[in-house]
Amino acid sequence: MPVSLAECAPEQNTFTTNINNTYFPLPVGRVWDYTGKEQGEEISLRITVLDATETFHFKGQNVTTRVVKEVEWTDADADGEIDQIELIEVSFNYFAQTQTGPARGTVCYFGEDVEIYEEGEVVSNEGAWRADGRRGLPGIAPGVFMPASPQPGMTFQQEVAPGVAEDQATVKHTGRTTLPDGTVANTITVQDFNPLDGSRGTKVYAEDVGLIQDGPLRLISFRLMQERR
Repeated sequence: MPVSLAECAPEQNTFTTNINNTYFPLPVGRVWDYTGKEQGEEISLRITVLDATETFHFKGQNVTTRVVKEVEWTDADADGEIDQIELIEVSFNYFAQTQTGPARGTVCYFGEDVEIYEEGEVVSNEGAWRADGRRGLPGIAPGVFMPASPQPGMTFQQEVAPGVAEDQATVKHTGRTTLPDGTVANTITVQDFNPLDGSRGTKVYAEDVGLIQDGPLRLISFRLMQERR
């Protein structure tokens, strides 16, 4: 059951930065913290919805997106504190939600700026892409990050930057889980596939919360705070 990229085409939709998708809400100031082990190392991830926007220009249309910051680092003492020397990756991701048409409520992904670190220094921007053609990539377009009403069997392309970022996702099943604050929420489990390297991963999203599991990384807290880019 493929989801058409037309659901996020700027020339066919209007957009809002007020993102309240059931399984991927992005209220300004929301922060999610995750921890887990990858290849024997303790890894932490922090995702923050910034009070910042970015405007994209695509096929004559301007689309204003919400900026979401992700910071991943090795956290050997598991204290949740970010140390420059321990940084793995910092990215700024750009999302907008459709506000008209039959697919109203779909979260669209307009790209990301990426900094990959080694020993406290930026060594690469691998995986960076923007759906405005500024990087001169042919075939680039906004991706469908989360459908308005995700159902098992739905498949959608989240990243549309040929040869750079082409992640796809499939909703595998629904369920229920207990969150860190003790509440019980409905969930969807999504399998990711990267056709560029053949890798696969699993993410779990909870209703009214968003991402609660990213592979081995699991949500340990979510809260509201303010951080500008």
